Amino acid sequence: MDNLFIIDDDKHICVTLSLALDKLYSIRWSQDAQEGLAMIKEEPPDLVLLDLRIGRHNGIEVLKQILEIYPSLPVIIMTGYSSIKSSVEALKAGAFHYIAKPIEMDELRNLIAKALEHIHLQNQVKDLNCRLNAQKVQAAIIGNSPVIKDLLKLIDKIKDINTTVLITGESGTGKEIIARTIHYSSNRSNGPFEAVNCSAIPIPLLESEFFGHKKGSFTGADSSRKGKFEICSGGTLFLDEIGDMDINVQAKLLRVLQEKEISPVGSNEKIQVDVRLIAATNKDLKKAMEEGAFREDLYYRLSVITLHSPALRQRREDIPLLIQHFLNKYNAEFNKDVRGIEGAALRAIEQSPLRGNVRELENLIVRGIALAEGSLIRFSDLPSLSQEMATNLSRELAGCRLADIEKQTIMETLAFTGNNRTKAAQLLGITDRTLRNKLEQYRLQG
Repeated sequence: MDNLFIIDDDKHICVTLSLALDKLYSIRWSQDAQEGLAMIKEEPPDLVLLDLRIGRHNGIEVLKQILEIYPSLPVIIMTGYSSIKSSVEALKAGAFHYIAKPIEMDELRNLIAKALEHIHLQNQVKDLNCRLNAQKVQAAIIGNSPVIKDLLKLIDKIKDINTTVLITGESGTGKEIIARTIHYSSNRSNGPFEAVNCSAIPIPLLESEFFGHKKGSFTGADSSRKGKFEICSGGTLFLDEIGDMDINVQAKLLRVLQEKEISPVGSNEKIQVDVRLIAATNKDLKKAMEEGAFREDLYYRLSVITLHSPALRQRREDIPLLIQHFLNKYNAEFNKDVRGIEGAALRAIEQSPLRGNVRELENLIVRGIALAEGSLIRFSDLPSLSQEMATNLSRELAGCRLADIEKQTIMETLAFTGNNRTKAAQLLGITDRTLRNKLEQYRLQG
C-alpha cells in the first residue's frame, strides 16, 4: 500500500482526506509545516498533498524544501486561492499538479493515481537503466596496460562506424568482451546484442539459427522462429569462432552482408535487416583460405576493421586489476567476503604461463574464493598452480647436482614468499631451524 502524507493547517481537511483515502492508502498528516518536513525526512512517503497556505508558511517554499530532500517525490498542491499565477508557480517549483479547494474527491483520487503511476514508471525506468549499466559494466575491458589503452583508443575511433569488425586472438582473451564494449559504447547501444558461438551449433542448424525458419520447413520445426539477424536488427550480432563455420553457410552469410536481407528457411520471403556484424576467431583465417576451408570474399568482407585481443602474457601488469574485478564479481555469488590475495599467491599467478589467458585467471580466482577460509586467497587455495610450479621446476632442474637443486629451490621459495622464512619452511616441508642451517650452509641471505 502506498504511503500518503498531508500537510494542511486545517485539521478538518486532514481528517476528511484521511477518512476518504484510508482504504486505498496509508495516511499520515501534520498541521505544521516544519513538523511535516521533519516527519517526511524521517519516513519518506510515496506522495505528498500540500496546502498552498500553511499558517504563516508559503506552501511553495515548503515544496522546494521537500524536493531538496527527495527530488523525485510527487507533490500535489491544494489551494483555496486558485489562480493561474499560483498554479504556474507551483508547477515551476516542481509540483506534480495542483487541485483547487473545495476538493472533488473523485478528481483527487484520479490525480493521486496518475502521480503514483508516473513515479512507478520512473522507478521502472531507473531499474532498467541500472540493469543496462550493469550490462555495460560486464562489458568493460579491464586493464591499464599500453596494449589495452591502444585497443580502447581504436575501439573509440570505430565504435560508430557501421561496418563489420573482425576480432582475432587466442582463446580466453576476452574477444566477446571487446564486441560488447563496441556495441554498448556505440550509437547502437539501445539496440539488441546477441552472441552466437559458431562451433557450438550443429552445422545443419546454423542456417536456421541465423535466418530463422517457417513452421514445417524441416523435421522438428513445430513453429516458426525468428533468426538472430532479424532479432538483432538495429543492434549488433557477434559471431564467435567464425573460422568453424560451414563453407555453405559462409556463402549465405556473405549474401546477407551484401544485400542486407534474409530469407527464413522454408520461405521465399525477403526480410530487410539492419545489423552490425562483429566476428571473432582464434584461427588463422588466411591459412584456412589457402586450405579452402574459408571463403576469401567473406574474409575481406569481415575484416574491414580488424582488432587484436592481446594474450594475458602480453599485459601481465593488468593481472592485479583483473583479480580484483573477479573478486568483486564472485564474492556476492558465493556469499563470501574475500577481499584480496596474499603476496605468495599473487606472485605464483603472475609467474604462471596462463595459457588459458583471462578465462584461466578467472577460473583460478573462482576456485580460490570457493576454497578460501578467510579474507585472503592463499597459495594453498590454488592447488593447480602449486602442482604446475612443481612440474615446471622439476623439468628445469633435471640433470643438475643435488646440492645445486636444493640451493636453487631454497632461493626461489624465499623469493616467492617475499623472504618470509616461516612460509618458505612450510612450503619446503622443513622446520625453521633446518632452513636456517641450510641458509648458513649455502651462504644465502634470507
